[in-house]
Amino acid sequence: MRYKMNKDKFNLIATMASGLESLTKKELVDLGYDVATENGRVRFQGNVRDIIKTNLWLRTGDRIKIVLKEFEAQTFDDLFEEIKSVEWDQIMPLEATINVSGKSKKSQLHSVPDIQSITKKAIVDQIQQKYHWRQALPETGPIFAVEVAIDKDHAMLTLDTTGDSLFKRGYRIDKGAAPLKETMAAALVLLTSWHPDMLLVDPVCGSGTILIEAALIGQNIAPGFNRAFQCENWDWVPESTSREVRDEADMQANYDIDLKLQGFDIDQNMIEIAQNNAQEAGLGDLITFKQQAVKDFTTQDERGVMIGNPPYGERLSDRDQVRKLYEQLGEVTKNLPFWSKYFLTSDLEFEKFYGERATKKRKLYNGALRTDYFQFWAQRRKRN
Repeated sequence: MRYKMNKDKFNLIATMASGLESLTKKELVDLGYDVATENGRVRFQGNVRDIIKTNLWLRTGDRIKIVLKEFEAQTFDDLFEEIKSVEWDQIMPLEATINVSGKSKKSQLHSVPDIQSITKKAIVDQIQQKYHWRQALPETGPIFAVEVAIDKDHAMLTLDTTGDSLFKRGYRIDKGAAPLKETMAAALVLLTSWHPDMLLVDPVCGSGTILIEAALIGQNIAPGFNRAFQCENWDWVPESTSREVRDEADMQANYDIDLKLQGFDIDQNMIEIAQNNAQEAGLGDLITFKQQAVKDFTTQDERGVMIGNPPYGERLSDRDQVRKLYEQLGEVTKNLPFWSKYFLTSDLEFEKFYGERATKKRKLYNGALRTDYFQFWAQRRKRN
């Protein structure tokens, strides 16, 4: 069966880190899409405008991909013929730069280099025939990144519209050691009880990513506003459509909301990095950064939210020092009953050293590392 591209109705998927599916699903539903959730991805449908819109607005997703075709492939002949049946000449120009990636899981076709090679050959053959071109393709034009993912002999052929992963917002000038991806930082904020009228504190702020993402959320600024997407280089993605979607996003932002965001770190160099990153994001006036050790944290605010991504102590030589930090976090927050506190770490004994059992734990992956998000919910005020 031939695949003919319908630019009015694409089958799309948003991909994300494991554990964030429900957050990305909610984001897409809030944007007005009907969705179906699978492991590591959320399916939905849309047109060119929707592709730009979701790339622009998703805070927790990694990529938006067009699903070109799904089929069974048990032999390389199957793979070649199915991929060649796609009308690639309607998708990419003769001079397109064709990047092919592949992966295989529990399938008869298990050699990823061969999968990639045959996929590229099928695409090139179809384009050469359509353009009556006998030479090698020039590949001097815009990038078209194609992926073939085979799982139990079922192949999914996708085209990436995003380019650099959506976590690359464009504001991070420097990141320091053990950086937290922007998408994960946004997820940590979205998983809390924080609202823009509440105080938010990060006692171990590092390069400031959690607070910068909170500021973007608080002012309803599209996280992808200051970057471009791969599809915007394609000739069938009108520049006028991209401009309209971006203008609409700018109109939806509320730049007048005052936020109470405070970040602390013991390392003055990290404070300077965080300040520079916030300035680059255009949010420098919204966030207060200060050099301060965790043990010195005090507050007069009766209510607030604390989010932290403290060191994990993955190396044995660091573990004692890191667990001392966990104890200090417990000490400075134990007399804040009406604060909600949230901490991400891979140390499953965090509660023991913090000195309190979490209300809830959520398994998340910070890159390839399994972590837990320990959530300590605020006490409810008693009504008179």
